[in-house]
Amino acid sequence: MKIVAVLYPGGDAAKEQPGLLGCVENELGLRQWLESQGHTYIVTHDKDGQDSELDRNLPDTDILISTPFHPAYLTPERFQKAKKLKLAVTSGVGSDHIHLDSAREHGVTVVECTGSNVVSVAETAVMSILVLIKNYIPAHQQIVEGGWKVSEIAKRAYDLEDKVVGTVGAGRIGFRILQRLKPFQCKKLLYFDYQQLAPELEKEVGVERVESFEDFLSQCDIITINCPLYDTTKGLFDEKALSKMKKGAYIVNTARGAIVDREALVKAVNSGHIAGYAGDVWDVQPAPQDHPWRTMPNNGMTPHYSGTTLDAQRRYAQGTKASEILEAFFQGNPFKPQDVIVHGGKVASASYGEKKLA
Repeated sequence: MKIVAVLYPGGDAAKEQPGLLGCVENELGLRQWLESQGHTYIVTHDKDGQDSELDRNLPDTDILISTPFHPAYLTPERFQKAKKLKLAVTSGVGSDHIHLDSAREHGVTVVECTGSNVVSVAETAVMSILVLIKNYIPAHQQIVEGGWKVSEIAKRAYDLEDKVVGTVGAGRIGFRILQRLKPFQCKKLLYFDYQQLAPELEKEVGVERVESFEDFLSQCDIITINCPLYDTTKGLFDEKALSKMKKGAYIVNTARGAIVDREALVKAVNSGHIAGYAGDVWDVQPAPQDHPWRTMPNNGMTPHYSGTTLDAQRRYAQGTKASEILEAFFQGNPFKPQDVIVHGGKVASASYGEKKLA
């Protein structure tokens, strides 16, 4: 079989970034392992639109491995090219770069390393909350530039204690964020999700489910977004939703950039209605240099790295090879159910199925 891995954006970046899956090759010997079994393994990139190195390899590719950090966007047109494609693996979490309806139509199985980076993302989300409300970035920049104006920083700095913090999505990541926020003695910990947590989990952390999205928005001082991107969450935080939030509230998004409307957010932050926005996900990745989220005030934006700590890389590297994804596929064994997004012409994951948020 021919296995193609998309690890970097292409061009000069290929030299600077040998690949987020480098640990797969270095620690697990993916290339050696595959080639010893008679497979062809190619590392490529997805640059230059519909005439990329990836496109030239697609017609005879059996398995495609990609990451959410430099996604290989599998569009309907690319599925038409990929006549032999059987398996699309996301080495990480989040498969929205794959057109799932096309995967269903073409009988392609889509799997990801579910749970591989949940701790890493949850910790980054909590860090981002603190960075925003403590006004850390301007404070640090002031020091770098040689300044010392405490009042300029303190006038936008708050404590997390006694604030209302809510998560959109209380799954593997959202729930871990709530767990990590409990010691801060927030006024309330809320969540908005289409399904309710088990009562014992709610009691353990002291969280409350809010069934109305507008009610949820109006209560929170800080919102962290932790739901997948699909049709009903795309643009969920549009101008109307942002206007329902408290004036001076904060948003942290480590889920997917397109859940937040690009221009509506810029308008809300510039007006001061939203006090700050942080995250590492963008509505297109890599983000173009002129993306307005790079320069809007009070932002804590970073490249998409929250799920790529060295600890997380080891976990999703292991997940790609031994977990049970490639080995299971070659041996004809079932995948772990939580890893499967599309299989047998059907969406197998509740996260991506058709549903209302509440």
